[in-house]
Amino acid sequence: MKEGLKVWLDGDFLNYDDAKVPILTHSLQYGSGIFEGIRAYRNERGTAVFRLHDHIRRFFNTAKIYRMQLKYSPDEISNAILDLLRMNRLDECYIRPFAFYNDDGIGLSPYGKRVSLFIGAVPFGKYLSRGNGAKCKTSTWKRINSGILPVQAKASGNYLNSLVANLEARSMGFDEAIMLGENGYIAEGPGENIFIVRDGTLITPPVESDILVGITRDSIIKIARSVGINTVERNIHREEIYIADEAFFVGTAAEITPIESVDNIVIGNGKVGDITSKLLKEYMDVVHGRNEKFISWLTQV
Repeated sequence: MKEGLKVWLDGDFLNYDDAKVPILTHSLQYGSGIFEGIRAYRNERGTAVFRLHDHIRRFFNTAKIYRMQLKYSPDEISNAILDLLRMNRLDECYIRPFAFYNDDGIGLSPYGKRVSLFIGAVPFGKYLSRGNGAKCKTSTWKRINSGILPVQAKASGNYLNSLVANLEARSMGFDEAIMLGENGYIAEGPGENIFIVRDGTLITPPVESDILVGITRDSIIKIARSVGINTVERNIHREEIYIADEAFFVGTAAEITPIESVDNIVIGNGKVGDITSKLLKEYMDVVHGRNEKFISWLTQV
């Protein structure tokens, strides 16, 4: 999949196989990298990156939270992404900016160590199989909170929390996990935000539930409200998802992925619900440039 692709590393375009770092690189040893996940979609004018500037803003916020000094500006990184897509002639792809401590010392502290920046872009399809939706398990692993790690940051080490939840679910035959916060309310999936539908109202956990404030989540809230769907952010009890009419994940990779069941309890009638279907269509119209109301979210390549 990556054969023949170019990547960007510290200002240079390289062949994918030529972008190398030592095996003892600090961020590989300690999970001290930061990253973003961004998608580009084909439209009538060619290809556009979805909410590029919002993703880059969050990337810089993560760097600030983790006290990581980036030597490139937001515009330089955005332009490098666009140049990379043109060079690789990718019309639909997943884009991964990744900043890391490019130092092979054994010591834990990254203070004063060199920060490198990598950008890759690869073809990417569906993250989770859709069909009637994902079969999910409520994880025994709790979602981290800001007293443990900065949950508003998209940092590599944070995702060990997600990894153990996903591995537990997969090992038991499920597609994905659902994580609870310390307060017992639903937080999110390992790599996705979550929505439920009850009596025609779209509901999603608030920031106070220790979620990563997803850009796709924000997009869905704004799209839903634009088409008249009542949307609220509030705490969701664990058992409330069992009696929801619909439920779905959202995220850059997941896009909108219906949830068919949780803990072997079927959600609604077990089929993709009307609101989920409507939002999926609306979202795809937006990312493919077919909705003028949200055209400002697209950065044309």
